[in-house]
Amino acid sequence: MLSFLPAPLRGLLAFLFMALNTLISIVPLLVVTLFRLLIPIKPWGRVCAWVMIKIAENWMAVNSLILSLSGRIRIDLRGAEDLHYHGWYLVSCNHQSWSDILILQKVFNRRIPMLKFFLKQELIWVPLMGVAWWALDFPFMKRYSKEFLLKHPEMKGKDLETTRKACEKFKELPVSVMNFLEGTRFTTAKHDAQGSPYQHLLKPKSGGIAFVLSAMGGQLRSMLDVTIVYHDKAIGFWDLLCGRVHRLTVHIVERPIPAQFSRGDYESDPAFRAEFQEWVNQLWLEKDALITSIKQESVFSNQGSNERV
Repeated sequence: MLSFLPAPLRGLLAFLFMALNTLISIVPLLVVTLFRLLIPIKPWGRVCAWVMIKIAENWMAVNSLILSLSGRIRIDLRGAEDLHYHGWYLVSCNHQSWSDILILQKVFNRRIPMLKFFLKQELIWVPLMGVAWWALDFPFMKRYSKEFLLKHPEMKGKDLETTRKACEKFKELPVSVMNFLEGTRFTTAKHDAQGSPYQHLLKPKSGGIAFVLSAMGGQLRSMLDVTIVYHDKAIGFWDLLCGRVHRLTVHIVERPIPAQFSRGDYESDPAFRAEFQEWVNQLWLEKDALITSIKQESVFSNQGSNERV
């Protein structure tokens, strides 16, 4: 433990150790990627993909160890008892901070298949991580505004096409497809600007998971509805590195995916789109009430499954 050091120094050391861990991990990752590209045979490609996932899992495990050196975090983990490593999941979560990603990786690493996110196209240029995400087949998406599509109608449907291509790769090995339905991190300013009807959440955007379900819904085992509640005011990524994040709850509910949502046309069928959005809105109502309930708990529970990060 480095708790005897000032918080900013702990944060700096944690950042440097994570950067070093990333450098060490990315070398074998890129070597395996090169072999995968040089020998374009499907069985060999699956072996290489499996090896790369193991490298990534070790990288996440070491990152969690680094965080435990920086500070002690108590995670009240609920609903993780019946998760399976060999299976396909759709994972959805509320989004408050970049810390969410490290927390999710800690909680789910080696419990379920590796989490894969749909990333903005611009993130491919992030030093080291952009190359790693590309090598691990994380899908990069370029989003088009309504104004752009009016001027360039030939680009309509490109998001769905990108999703379908990514999901074809996801069918080869078990994977957990991660989606933050809010589309961005929660802030009070964003909440007020969009007039969100929820107390603790931004309005959910259902298009992303609708496209995933359309492409591979029949293969997905279920949906993991994840809710993260921080019990400290400090929740930022730098706060996490500095050891200022001490207590949080991660609540997991495994939900069946309605069969009709694997067959509908979200983009062209208004009735289906309305039904799908209503389903998502109901999930968000329940999540909002759950967050209120957890926040109202007077004492941080020591019962159930607790972990230290």
